[in-house]
Amino acid sequence: MAKENFETKLEGAKKILETLMNPEITLQESVKAYEKGMNELSEAQKMLEDAQMKINEIKSK
Repeated sequence: MAKENFETKLEGAKKILETLMNPEITLQESVKAYEKGMNELSEAQKMLEDAQMKINEIKSK
C-alpha cells in the first residue's frame, strides 16, 4: 500500500466529518468514525511537523 500524503489525510478526515454529521449514524458508528478521524488528523499533524523540521534545517544551512 502506498504511503498517503497530507492532502489525502485531510480529505479522509473531511469524509469522516461528513459521516459524523449524518443524523442516522449510530453511537457505535460515530465513535469508530471519530477515532478514525482523529487518527487521520494526528498523522496529518505529524506530516506538518516533519515538513516544518525540514524547512528549519534548510533555513539554518
